[in-house]
This record gives sequence, structure tokens and C-alpha cells, in this order.
Amino acid sequence: MSLFKLFKKKPESKAKPLFYDIVCPYCFSKFAPEQVVFRATHSREDDEDYALGEDEELNKYRERFGLDSVYDMEAVLDPRDVPPEQHVYSEHVLIGIRDRYGELTRRRLCPKCHNELPVTAGKVQSNIISIIGASQVGKSVYMTALIHTLQQTTADHFNAACMPLNAEISRKFRSNYEEPLFQRGDLLASTQKEKMQEPFIFQFVFKDEDKPPLTLVFFDVAGEGMVEQDYLGLHGQHIKNSAGILFLVDPLQIRSIRDKIRINYGDKPGEWVSQYDEPRDVVLTLFGDFIAYQEQSKTDIPTAVVLTKSDMLHSLKDEDGEYIKSNSNIFNNLTHREHFNLSEYENIDGEIRRFIEKVDRPFKGTMDVYFKDTAYFAVSALGSNPVDQKLHTVVSPIRVDEPFIWLLYKLNYIEGRRD
Repeated sequence: MSLFKLFKKKPESKAKPLFYDIVCPYCFSKFAPEQVVFRATHSREDDEDYALGEDEELNKYRERFGLDSVYDMEAVLDPRDVPPEQHVYSEHVLIGIRDRYGELTRRRLCPKCHNELPVTAGKVQSNIISIIGASQVGKSVYMTALIHTLQQTTADHFNAACMPLNAEISRKFRSNYEEPLFQRGDLLASTQKEKMQEPFIFQFVFKDEDKPPLTLVFFDVAGEGMVEQDYLGLHGQHIKNSAGILFLVDPLQIRSIRDKIRINYGDKPGEWVSQYDEPRDVVLTLFGDFIAYQEQSKTDIPTAVVLTKSDMLHSLKDEDGEYIKSNSNIFNNLTHREHFNLSEYENIDGEIRRFIEKVDRPFKGTMDVYFKDTAYFAVSALGSNPVDQKLHTVVSPIRVDEPFIWLLYKLNYIEGRRD
């Protein structure tokens, strides 16, 4: 991977590996490039090995997400059944095979779920960004506002483009998420535990060809599943293989300030729910699922702790700054261009760390124990609190891309500077 120099110290140059392990952006299985399988580019009625038929592994995956089964698929070919001289490599990565009829296929599939892999898989690191958090923190809304912002402005600020992996993902995201929220002002319904959310896969592609694309996988696990060990064990595989985590925390999850905000909102309470999971419960579940098995029982995955619905904190601000100061940076949108603004980041990180430590010290202590690399942010995906599932103002996200840009910085895609 081509690396930028960091602000203070240029990192020691490391020899680039000949290839990288692949993390499937659909099922999150991890495997070597040699373990891929291929989809044939043609079919034959006179050869049952090449006849059209059902792909059971692909349909198992699709059934998991409530998607229709697909039939009459071309055959899946295992490279081990093809002579080595018929293997095609690019940059030491197996990218194609010639079948027994001399036909070339470059359609690489995950060996576990048989979804087609990105063309860069194996040549660059599989960097997956996971969004996690308890129920009701607004993960679907945040994901929508973040991707919308990345596509509309952020990518351009870093000489890049943010694009869905395929046309189906583009259509689903636009019709089910972006248009309802940004055009009609409809609040998105919570993800249900019974209905698994198929991952939304986007690529952050830099115009500089020396920089590999960053694959973004937004896998919206239902919040209530984040505090149930069995559910997380089944569907939290993506978290283990993530390059970065966006850990969303709703101020209303924090008992010590929930009632204070409710009182201050008076006759216009907006959206409230009766039951919230404590942020620490999510961390403890993660610990039992995979952090406990890491070295020194800590994870070194960079983790952005993202305080959502920051617009609601207006009701807590005062000159003394018992919770939030009247002139706090969290209420002002910020644009990072070409680099990550370390001065602004250190201000917001310090302010939110102090806030979290004051209102939920057990959660802050648990994060310090189990996570090696954390940063704290405050965002508002909407800019205002909805009433009766509707927004009464234009959607105006505040600082929604800042945690993601921090992850770009931590993964050495961009440099950081103090302005």
C-alpha cells in the first residue's frame, strides 16, 4: 500500500507483501487468494460439470438476508481442478483460470458464500469498516448520512470518489435509505433482529492510482443483537475482521443525562423509546465474543466512539460547562480537506472524552481496558430531533464524516496536520 508520511514522523518503510489475505465483503470469511473459486463464463448442455444449475452456497447466503434464490447459474470452478499452467496471475495474485474448453474466466468468488469478489481483492488490504452500537442509537440513519456525505462532498475533498460496489447496492441504498431520508424527511425504521441487513459495500477510490481503493462495508447489525452472545457469535464475524470500528453511542443510553434532556425538551420531546441498552453492555458482549481471545485481552482495531444525536445536547449547554459549554465545537460543522485536521480533532476528542467520563465512567473505563486505540467524536446525522417519525427541517448532518476521516488517517490513507 502506498503510504503518506505522517505529520510528526515518517513511518519506517515496510516491504509490500506479495499478496494480502482476502476478507470477503459479503460474509466476512478470511482466506488466501489461492483459495478463491471461479464462476464459469459459459455453460454447456453436453457437460454436466458446466451445465446451468443452482448454486447452493450462494442461495444459502441470500436466504440469510431474505433475498430471492437464484437459479440457472453458471458452474463454479475450483482452480485445483485446473492445471497450474492454465492459472492466470496478476501481481502474484490468482485472478483467472482457463477452463477445459479454453475459456478464460476472471469472475473470482468467495469460497464460502460464492459472491463475486472486488477486482482488487488480494492485491490490497481488505479494509472493512464496521458500524456497531446498541438498539435505537440510529445506526441506519448514521450510515445513510455518512455515505451520502462521502459521496456528495468528502470524497471530492480528498481527490477520491465513493461508489457502490454494484448497481444493485446503488439502487437499494438510494431507494430504501437515501431518498426517504434526504428527499422526504422520513425517519428510517430500526433494523429488526429477525431480518438480517445485507451489507452495503462501497469503495473509496482515490484518483491517484498509486493509492489502492478502500473497501467500505457497512453492515448494520440489529442493535438488540449487540448485547446477545449467540446473535453476535453468528453475525458478528465482520467485527473481528474489521480494519476499523465506528462504535455509536446515543446520549439517551446514558441514564444520568437521559432524564435531564427529557425535562429540558419540555413540550417537544421528539423521539423517545422506553428501553435502552447501556453502552457498556455492548462492550462486554464484544469482549466475550472475541476481544478476550486477543493478545493481552485487548483489541488494536482503531475504534471511533461516536456520540450520536449531538443536536440534543443543546439542552445541556451552559456557560459553566457542567456538561457542555455554550460555545462547544460539537455544534459546529467542520470540513476536513486534503488532510486530517489534528488540532480540531484533539479539541473534539478531549471534550467528548471528558463528557463521557463525567456521565458514564463505567463505559469509559471499559473502553480503556479493552481497546488500545480509540478516539471520541460527536455527530448529528440529521441536525435536529425528529417528531412523529418526521423531520420538520432540512437534513443537515453535522460532523458525520469526521470519525471516518480519522480512520482514513489511522489506516495511513491520508496525512494529519495541525493547522
